[in-house]
Amino acid sequence: MRFSFWPIARQSFDDVLTLARHVERTGWDGIWYADHFMPNEPDPYAEPCHEVWSTLSALAALVPRLRIGPLVLGNTYRHPAVVANMAATLDHISGGRVVLGLGGGWQANEHEAYGLAFHSVGTRLRMLDEACQVIKALFNERSANFQGRYYQLRDAPMQPKPLQDPLPLMIGGGGEKVTLRIAAQYADEWNVWGDVARLRQKMGVLDAHCERVGREPASVQRSAAVLIYLSDDAKLVRRINEQPQARPSIAGNAEQLCEIVAQYAAAGVNELIVPDFHLPYGTAKSEFLDRFIEDIAPAAR
Repeated sequence: MRFSFWPIARQSFDDVLTLARHVERTGWDGIWYADHFMPNEPDPYAEPCHEVWSTLSALAALVPRLRIGPLVLGNTYRHPAVVANMAATLDHISGGRVVLGLGGGWQANEHEAYGLAFHSVGTRLRMLDEACQVIKALFNERSANFQGRYYQLRDAPMQPKPLQDPLPLMIGGGGEKVTLRIAAQYADEWNVWGDVARLRQKMGVLDAHCERVGREPASVQRSAAVLIYLSDDAKLVRRINEQPQARPSIAGNAEQLCEIVAQYAAAGVNELIVPDFHLPYGTAKSEFLDRFIEDIAPAAR
């Protein structure tokens, strides 16, 4: 199993770079960054929110080992031909370490603030389906043509092609009828938030979609994001595990978390993505990251 770090976008770039260099030095496998322009909160001015591609480009140049990618791009924010060109260029900057994460887009306040059309869920997913076809065509064909409802290409070149062949396309999301079908059809990797039980259930649905489209399920790598609380405080651990949390979360001491992380691996998760969203700023983040990669990750590696 791989272990990757997901720093929250609402902190300074200097802090993100420091953390990225730290996880690279201490043996983590990758770094991810969210695609947002503003917080999804009543006060959008409370904290900065750095743009994903600019941040990833800087990290790709300054942090030379980790896999790197957006988790995940909102498809409604950029034409997929633009995304394909950006991803290919970033793959060259990084020396072939990019994973292109893509999703339907969900944050309504961004669309409203920036005048971006916020279509129905069904329309956004149909656009995502077409976007995957556009990106794959540009990655793989010398001159790409596509005639869809939402996107069109006409003898479209894209040079240079990505260094990787293929550059992995990740689909993010857990919608069982459409999103997982799109992942089965086009994705090299798939990501969802969830605990072990949710991952097992979603992966069963993904496997069924793969079989329907004639694809080997194991050809789609699976990754999970979950907030991790590492604590020896039994009362805190019990409260987090028993009470509903805003995001999927797991809690325990080092021994308990080793067992849980091993369960993710046994369920078929190829990569566990660890956010810092819930951690206080400062040295507490690096201390948590060190304890996790040293004491817990080996249980699933």
